[in-house]
Amino acid sequence: MSDAIYDAMHRDSKVCVLTAAMCEGNKLGRIRQDFPTRFFDTGICEGHTVAFAGGLAKTGLRPIVNIYSTFLQRSFDHIFQEVALQNLPVTFCLDRGGLAGPDGPTHHGVFDNGYMRLFPNMTVMAPGDEWDVAPMLDFALSHNGPVSIRYPKANAETVERPECPIEPGKAEVWRWGEDGMFIAFGSLFTACVAAAERLRDEGLDVGVINARFAKPIDRETIFRALEETGFAITVEENSIVGGFGAAVLEAANAAGVSTNNLKCLGIPDRFIEHGERDELLADIGLDVDGLVATAHAMSGRET
Repeated sequence: MSDAIYDAMHRDSKVCVLTAAMCEGNKLGRIRQDFPTRFFDTGICEGHTVAFAGGLAKTGLRPIVNIYSTFLQRSFDHIFQEVALQNLPVTFCLDRGGLAGPDGPTHHGVFDNGYMRLFPNMTVMAPGDEWDVAPMLDFALSHNGPVSIRYPKANAETVERPECPIEPGKAEVWRWGEDGMFIAFGSLFTACVAAAERLRDEGLDVGVINARFAKPIDRETIFRALEETGFAITVEENSIVGGFGAAVLEAANAAGVSTNNLKCLGIPDRFIEHGERDELLADIGLDVDGLVATAHAMSGRET
């Protein structure tokens, strides 16, 4: 994300960056050095950071608030009052969206899908892989309203596929499956693709949707998955309570679409302790093995 921000600042003199004592953690050192008049470190004061960004947006600038997901929670009221209520074009880049590994439960960013999608006017996004990052940031910086983009503390991964431009509220279909579909929001898209490939080898045709948006969700594509395939599984590296899966359930309920064949996967309703990210994901069934097992269970074909 820091490279995409750096490039955007080169292209547009209105783009500026604010962080709250997270310059090194968010890899913003080069930006601080090369754009000293457009970089603001407010110290450990996230609420002020967001309010400051709202003020900058009112002057015509395009502020990016780059803060860890878990610490942006400290500015909940400021996001409401100073940004969302006024529909200001502030871009929130939420680092460590998901499990932060050895940093433990204070740093796991597992609530932002829930708390950011609460706000009217807020657009909530997550890149499925590295190829989504720069286009999503470009979309956010051209959007006339607040945008949240979450991304994990993990090595960048990519899924080989044709280019699919970012469109407001539109998901990307990696491959359609007749037996079932994974609907991935964010960082676990690559794991879903790997699980789908393994399942195909095992005789189960499961496709993958890269949701991209948690608000607004792509109702047309997601409802098609619910109505035309054997099962659908939402997958997110976020609390299962109030997250992307909950957004799908809410939308389906409002539209009268059956969710009898839907399973929502995410972080269980408990605090997750420290550990390597891959180990923690495996413990809660969000690794490739866990996704494969869930798909087989949903299909009625236990492994």
